[in-house]
Order: sequence, then C-alpha cells, then structure tokens
Amino acid sequence: MLFPALIDLIYKHENYKVFILSSIITSMTGFILILSVWGKNQLLGLREAFLLISLTWVLIAIFSSIPLYISDSGLNITDAFFESMSGITTTGATVIVDLEAQSKGLLIWRALLQWLGGIGIVVMAVAVLPMLQVGGMQLFRLDSSDNAEKILPRAIQIAGSLIVIYLVITVFCALAYNIGGMGLFDSVAHSFTTISTGGYSTHSESFAFFNSAKLEYICILFMIVGSLPFVLYLQFVRGKASSLFLDSQVTTFIFILFISILFCSFYIGSALGITTQDALRQSSFNITSILTGTGYVSADYMVWGPFIISMFFFLMLMGGCAGSTSCGLKVFRFQILVKQVVVQTKKVAFPDAVFIPMYNGREIPDSVNKAVTSFFLLFIASFIIFGLLLTLLGSDLITAFSASASALANVGPGLGQFIGPTETYALMDPLSKWLLSLAMLLGRLEIFTVMVLFTSYFWRQ
Repeated sequence: MLFPALIDLIYKHENYKVFILSSIITSMTGFILILSVWGKNQLLGLREAFLLISLTWVLIAIFSSIPLYISDSGLNITDAFFESMSGITTTGATVIVDLEAQSKGLLIWRALLQWLGGIGIVVMAVAVLPMLQVGGMQLFRLDSSDNAEKILPRAIQIAGSLIVIYLVITVFCALAYNIGGMGLFDSVAHSFTTISTGGYSTHSESFAFFNSAKLEYICILFMIVGSLPFVLYLQFVRGKASSLFLDSQVTTFIFILFISILFCSFYIGSALGITTQDALRQSSFNITSILTGTGYVSADYMVWGPFIISMFFFLMLMGGCAGSTSCGLKVFRFQILVKQVVVQTKKVAFPDAVFIPMYNGREIPDSVNKAVTSFFLLFIASFIIFGLLLTLLGSDLITAFSASASALANVGPGLGQFIGPTETYALMDPLSKWLLSLAMLLGRLEIFTVMVLFTSYFWRQ
C-alpha cells in the first residue's frame, strides 16, 4: 500500500494519505495476529492448507478494499469489495465508470492487486493444489513423495524461483510497452495486469484507448506468456528448453488459439467487410484476451454477430494452461475429458481390449480422471446456479449467465447490453455484486478448495 501512496505523492494527489492510513490499519492487524501465535510451531496439515488458501484470498480482498472505500473514488463498501476481489482474483470486472478521474495511486493499486494475485495463483497451482489433489491438479506434482506435511516448505522453496521469473517477465513487458509508445505509468500498470492476465486498464476504453497495432501485438505476446505453465519457464532457464515447446497442454493451447483467430478473422472479414489486416488484428487481440482470461478490449465484439459471441463464450470458459496466471476450466482438463471419451468409444467397439489414456507420455491415473470429471460437473453446476440466482435478482438471461461464466472463469467482461466489453458492472444491484464476488473466489481457487470447507466430514478428520 505504500507503493501507490508514493505514486500519489509524486503526482501530488491527496489519496497518498488514504494509502498510508490503510497500510497502518493492515500492518497493525497483521502484527496483532503474529503476536497471537508467537512461539507456536505447528505443522501445516491438509485441513489447515485448505483453510489457509481460502482465508488468504478473502482477507486480502477485505483489506485491499479499504483504500478503495475511504478514498475519493466514490465507491461504497459493496463496490470497493467487488473491485478488490476482482483484482486479487485477476478477474478484471470493474464497477468504476470513469477511470481517468481516479488518482494514479488508485489505478496502480488495482494493477498491483492483479499482479500479486497472478503470482499467488501460480505458486498455489504449482506447489499447493497438486498436493491437495484438487480438480486433477495432482497430475502436475513435482515430486511424488510430497505429502501434506511438506506443503509449506515446498511452497516456499518453489515460490522464490517463480517470483524471480515472474518479476523478470513483468519488467520485459513494461519495457516493451514503453518502447512501443506507451507512457511510463501506463507501461508499468499494464505490465502488471498483462502478465497476471487480469485486464485492469488505466483507461475506460481499455486497450482501444491506445489505438496502436504495435502495442496490441506486444500485449498478445505477453498475454500468451502469462497463460503458459510457469514451471516450464523454470525448467527452460535450467536448460530443459524442449519441455516448453513439447508440452501437450502448451501445444494444444496454441493450436486452439491459432485456429480460433483464423476462423474469427475470416468470419468478421467476410461478414462485416473489415479489411484482412484489421480483421486479423482485432481477432488476434480479443480472442487472446478472452481465451487467456485477461479481459482487455480493443473493439466491441458484441457487434460481430451471434456466432462469434457464442464462440467467445466457450473460449471464456476454456481458459489457459494449468500452472499459469490464466483461469477458466484449463486446457488440460479438456484434453483429459477428450481422452476419456476416446477410450470409452474404443471400449464399446472392443469390450475385451485394454486402453490406457496417456498425457505427456505418462498414463493418466484413474484418480485424475475422476477428479477432472467431478470438477467439470461442479463447475457447470456452479455456473447454472449462479446464473439462475442472478436472474432471480432481476438480471436478464444473457447478462446473468454471461456474468456467471465470466466470474467463475475470472475473465471480466461479460456479454449483453449492461456488462458487455465496453461496459462495467456498476449498474448491477448490490446483492448481485456480492454473489459475483463469491463466484470469482470459487473460480480462482478451483471451487473444491472452498466448497470442502462447508462440509461436515472435512472437519471431522
């Protein structure tokens, strides 16, 4: 919080006092909590790990909303928490209508929240979720001998290397933006939200404000970088270059992205009469933004027709790779589901034959198949429940279900007249915003991590 305070002090805005006060409140609370457990040395077990993950995200969202609420942003408690939760979960949905009217410190605070949320989810996805066996993430365990008692030291060991890589990529992104013609402040802010695939911008028009093909292609590159597994970057710098380019999840993700861009470019070029160059540029940027869950916008794709809107909706749900800052259902889960379908189809034709589904040259354990199937069912059920609840609160069908999908997939922009790519969530009623805040948390923490806390058998372990 002292970083945005310094920014506001440099730009001579009174909000620097707000961030200093918020920093004092947060630090004192943390200090009291430290004193309350001083001298106790307890191991972090399975139950504590689940509780720690959920509480960390909720508490960060609560304390991060303090400067948003007490500043001159004009946000009430609901809007401040929504904006904060959207930031820390790297969703990118906003309730601020006029971003240009906000102080520089407030804008960099939103960007910083997404940047912290991005590295937080990378460390959690690589070091913690595989140990907790959430949604098939055990497929990415770095060491089969790991157990719940080793979660904390293992996470600390891995986090250091990942944070360095994350920081280096962010610096390169900021430099590229600055060289491409973006101002220093915008370069830093957008590098934070690009690498984290968060999508918060410093301008109400999002990336359309810059109207620069060069900046858009730079952004596309770094959105893709943020959507690939960071553990592969770790292996890459350690001399295993092939691991990045031969990974099944990465090649599938790039293939889906490439095909979607070509198809969309051809469609809007022929249907809307857009030139080939502009069609390719607009399709590349917006599809990459939607698929990676970033949520930047360079054009109003709501006017591209119902077919493209439908395609965007399903790309929104798919998301990027596991172990990245991206969100959604993740590419590897679609791969595993497809392999299950293929195996079951073969078994129908050859009942006595034995077929073994493979992923990256390794057999897919039955536990992973079951976990992925369960996650898919729970994700779809959550999507339907949140959509129905939003319609109950007064939202129209398109707004309700696109908001539900956008929140669960942590994308940001929705579909329809009220929360479309050029709009904000400001007009939604307060209860809907609290509901969507919960959906963002569930989506970011892979649903099971939060849901298990509300079961009686979990606490009877």
